[in-house]
Amino acid sequence: MSSIRIGGIQVSAVADGAGLECGREVLSKTDRSDGWSEHEDELDANGDVHLALGGYLIRTGDRVVLVDVGVGTIDNGRYRGGLFLEGLRAHGLEPEDVTDVAFTHLHFDHVGWATQKGQVIFNRATHHVHEAEWNHFVEDLNAPPGGVRKLAPLAEHLSTFSDISAIAPGVTARPAIGHTPGSTVYIVSAEGDTMVLLGDLAHSRFELTEPGWTFVHDVDPEQAVASRREIVEEFKDTDALIAGGHFPDLAPGRLVSQGDALNWITN
Repeated sequence: MSSIRIGGIQVSAVADGAGLECGREVLSKTDRSDGWSEHEDELDANGDVHLALGGYLIRTGDRVVLVDVGVGTIDNGRYRGGLFLEGLRAHGLEPEDVTDVAFTHLHFDHVGWATQKGQVIFNRATHHVHEAEWNHFVEDLNAPPGGVRKLAPLAEHLSTFSDISAIAPGVTARPAIGHTPGSTVYIVSAEGDTMVLLGDLAHSRFELTEPGWTFVHDVDPEQAVASRREIVEEFKDTDALIAGGHFPDLAPGRLVSQGDALNWITN
């Protein structure tokens, strides 16, 4: 994805690497039908779906905003990162230039460059996250220890929200819970243009065009489906660009009705 102008705001994808998941194990339809039978082309020869990893760079006024920060230096045979800071530098930026980091949620493949070895990478930035997300992954007594170690150093840089919240000029956090307790989408809007950054509200494009898909790690599958349906209904058949956190090349598309079907259009 090349840089896109949303009114006077510039949005660019920043790649970090790629991940693999067994498609039929992680994505299924709530009606128990084999939804994959119509999407075999999304799977490789091993039955894996390929996931782009990275985040989005938003330049708005004097603010430099990152929405999610990739998987970090992980290389475990299924997930591999390491390119994010290099990608930022290709845009002429160093970590200290970033003013805001906004998390769609706090799974490992979205927070990888938040800290490294206990050090905050974007140490001049305010880090924005839904308060329920922070509680679940960091403050709760049952929070995963790895998440606590990774994320706790951000506490002094943290700003939480619980409802729709403006985090920078033209950038709005909108809770869309279900995948995790505080999953959030970010709406970029200026001069009549709109872009929706979904995070993991959808992992594949057909989750937007076909109702009823769930992801194995959704904490509340029914709510995740409802949150996704709400976004689809609001932005289908509009000029809004929609980008998923794992869609190919992190590239956006539009949702366009054709009769009773809903299509994903990339140009």
